[in-house]
Amino acid sequence: MKKIVLIGDSIRLGYDKFIRDSFDGIAEIYSPDENCRFAEYVLRYAHEWKGAGGWPSDVDVVHYNAGLWDALRLFGDEPLTPIETYGKLIARIDKRLRLIFPKAKIIFATNTAVQEEKYSGDFKRYNSEIREYNKVAVDALKDTDTIINDLYAVTENLPEECHSDMTHFNTEAGVRAVGGKVLSVICSTLGINENDLDKTRAEIKKIDEKTLGF
Repeated sequence: MKKIVLIGDSIRLGYDKFIRDSFDGIAEIYSPDENCRFAEYVLRYAHEWKGAGGWPSDVDVVHYNAGLWDALRLFGDEPLTPIETYGKLIARIDKRLRLIFPKAKIIFATNTAVQEEKYSGDFKRYNSEIREYNKVAVDALKDTDTIINDLYAVTENLPEECHSDMTHFNTEAGVRAVGGKVLSVICSTLGINENDLDKTRAEIKKIDEKTLGF
């Protein structure tokens, strides 16, 4: 059975169950219970999430994201993480993940688009800045074999029914759009035909029912 690690902020939390359900009986999914927040937080805690969760070292794929917190502006201040620091952190995260998961293929998901016109008060995000942070992250990974999952491209023109608020995609349509892209990239990375997932789960269910005498 394949082993997959999902690391990321509340966008990841939104599609986590979708990925688990999609790979039920086919792959083991490991992820932190908490929101993984900003890039420096991921760098600091990735090894602790692995240890606390009892995750194996021989996972096949790690899919991660970090950046929406980094690009966040509070009280009219600069983004939480300076963009030049963000690029260095992404490079360090990539190196750290390879250290603690030496057999894994690494996938970095770009930061998703927001409905910036719906932000108000002292809490701001801007798509122009998110795009710049994404570019810096991709540039930081250009000399690696890390696979880029461009979730920004998937989300920048999604219809209103996909949005649960100005940041998230936790509606049924949104989860299928964002989670579906994550699923496709992971399947491609693992050499799994996405169209075979339902068929494989059905076959596993038949075997289980026969074994259990249902």
